[in-house]
Amino acid sequence: MNTSRRDFIKISSLGVGGAAVVGSLMPVNVFGNDKDDFNYNRPDLKRLPTYCDVCFWKCAAWAYVDEEGQIKKVIGNDDDQLSRGRLCTRGTGGLGLHFDDDRLKKPLIRVSGKGSNSEFREASWEEAIALIAKKMTEIKSKHGAESFALLKHGDIGKHLDHLFQAYGSNTIAEPAFAQCRGPRDEGLKVTFGESCGSPESTDMRDSKCLVFIGSHIGENMHNSQVQEVSEAIDKGVSIITVDPRLSTVASKSKFWLPIRPATDMALLLAWMNVIIFEELYDKEYVAKYTTGFDQLKEHVRPFTPEWAYSITDLTPKMIRDSAIEMAHAAPAVMIHPGRHVAWYGDDTQRSRAIGILNALLGSWGRRGGFYFNEKAKIPKFPAPGYPEPAWTAKDLNIGLPLAKEGVTNNVIEASLPDTQLPHKIKAWMVAATNLTYSVPTEKERMKKALEALEFLVVIDIYKVEIANYADVILPECSYLERHDALRASEFREPSVALRVPAATPRWESKPGWEIAKLIGDKLELGAYFNYKHYTEVLDWQLKEMGTTYDEMLKIGVKNLPRTSGPLYIEDGAEHTFKTPSGKIELYSKELEEFGFDPMPVFTAHEQPPVNYFRLIYGRAPMHTFSKTVNSPHLNDLRSENNLWINPRVAKIWNLKPGQEVWLKNQDEVASSFPIKVRLTERIRWDSVYMVHGFGHKDKNMTRAYGKGLNDTEMITKVMVDPLMGGTGMRGNFVTILTENPKETV
Repeated sequence: MNTSRRDFIKISSLGVGGAAVVGSLMPVNVFGNDKDDFNYNRPDLKRLPTYCDVCFWKCAAWAYVDEEGQIKKVIGNDDDQLSRGRLCTRGTGGLGLHFDDDRLKKPLIRVSGKGSNSEFREASWEEAIALIAKKMTEIKSKHGAESFALLKHGDIGKHLDHLFQAYGSNTIAEPAFAQCRGPRDEGLKVTFGESCGSPESTDMRDSKCLVFIGSHIGENMHNSQVQEVSEAIDKGVSIITVDPRLSTVASKSKFWLPIRPATDMALLLAWMNVIIFEELYDKEYVAKYTTGFDQLKEHVRPFTPEWAYSITDLTPKMIRDSAIEMAHAAPAVMIHPGRHVAWYGDDTQRSRAIGILNALLGSWGRRGGFYFNEKAKIPKFPAPGYPEPAWTAKDLNIGLPLAKEGVTNNVIEASLPDTQLPHKIKAWMVAATNLTYSVPTEKERMKKALEALEFLVVIDIYKVEIANYADVILPECSYLERHDALRASEFREPSVALRVPAATPRWESKPGWEIAKLIGDKLELGAYFNYKHYTEVLDWQLKEMGTTYDEMLKIGVKNLPRTSGPLYIEDGAEHTFKTPSGKIELYSKELEEFGFDPMPVFTAHEQPPVNYFRLIYGRAPMHTFSKTVNSPHLNDLRSENNLWINPRVAKIWNLKPGQEVWLKNQDEVASSFPIKVRLTERIRWDSVYMVHGFGHKDKNMTRAYGKGLNDTEMITKVMVDPLMGGTGMRGNFVTILTENPKETV
């Protein structure tokens, strides 16, 4: 492993904005820095399979437990394609979620107030479940089951999906669709007939050129992707990074393009212009597998690098040279589609542009570009068919032709007393997502919706901020304390992984499957939960798949043979894409029929007014948004965020390193807490940057309370993607205050 790879994989303090060194992808954890420092053969240890729940990558792992039931070590499972025997910093330090005494300990029922002045009392599980079932029955009788919405994230969502559909409601939404992956998935589906999956089907280990556009590989610590990038670095891969900030991966790049924010579409169109008119595209691939090339060629004719220069701040030579670099590596080149792509409201079309570029270079379905992933099919445990709801969350997506899932902001809108949407929502169940800190919407509008609800249930590990509006709060146990649904991740080969408890649930917390069953049984939906313990479900499913629960206890993860066809398109082979035409659609008749541009176009977005800066937010490798900032071990690595400011700006504003400042946005919203300044040349002068997930207001989170600034508080302007409802959040601007605005007032 050479120095370049080692430096990248460790994610040094340079890459995380001045935090302490956070460890590496090597299997480190809170109990030791190396696999060799621990005696795995101790007779008092039992090895139990699990998969991590600190992020959606869900790496398979082993937990080593002593005779007293104490977890002593967690390491990656060598047979897992996603962890490859290694856990990232979050996967190892996430063990702190199990040990954290700040966790919710018992069910709570609200006795007075709502929001910041709410008061709760402890309750038994029997009382809490009885109250939930009573309210669900009443609301179903008064308004219909559809008026009770589920807003969820993570593994508990699978169990609650089943509960709600059995109850009669498919008013279900996950914030990740509109805020994160939705524009990408729908844009790629229009182009290729399918998306890139999750984890993404990026063949980075064999790439000769990797292109990242606002995709912070290394800081988002998507395990196998970081490992594959490090392998590609070993092989001499060329990296192109487009980002207004010198991110960790940008520091390893041959080309860093510090683009003016909100102008990415202009760059993508200029790249298409160079690749087409300098005849650098894959002519055979384009002729055989695409449709609409002639229209695309005429469409991008005016979008030269010279045209893009004044828009993007990137010189024509930089644009042209980077395009040539990609073409010389084709088809082993990959323009990464990103993960959080809800930026400016035209994000589905921007994802289309990324897809079209990959098609021109012949990388979709080619080694070093994108492979065709496959997911294991998990048999559905026998249960009655679900009742047909009168309407679903998708019926709230008026005028959004590509909104194939529920949009969280529309669920919030339908919960307002003055909603103009065709259906009204009267109650929510919120699981594992702190909506008040994650969903971009006007603060008062969110508050108004929460106060209008007839009933709210919050299920979480911590008493997060939205819980202050709840009527009932239920404590979920950590992932190391529960059985869960089988993991079936999309990858090169299908696989299945098992999670079993490595420890007894702490206090009175319970696993998601049991919470769903308790509510379902109380609602007299027992036929949908026809088992005493979830192990019965797992055992039945695994036998149907040709294995057993006992075998999975021994191996943890099972890789299955592919059945869907080759990993790549073989040279010259016939291939039918899942689009209406059966080809890659560079020109989309589907979008044209909906009344939208059939090919991506550049739209100029608002730039910061005088004395304001564009607010850019991102991630730190040791945290999963706000989910982990209170976790003891991970909080030790980073307890607050800081504000990246260019030194030239700091000189004008007379700002010093480490100085505490407050922010105020374009709508006169001021931050509740201050943030410390970090001066760095690694950010453009017109932007500031911070890591998302800090600035918590609930004092029950003793390590996270008041530490850093909550960027969501500053995001009051949302640009909605007209194709699928994506909530663009990068159009917010902030100015810097050197005095506490509350004290000033």
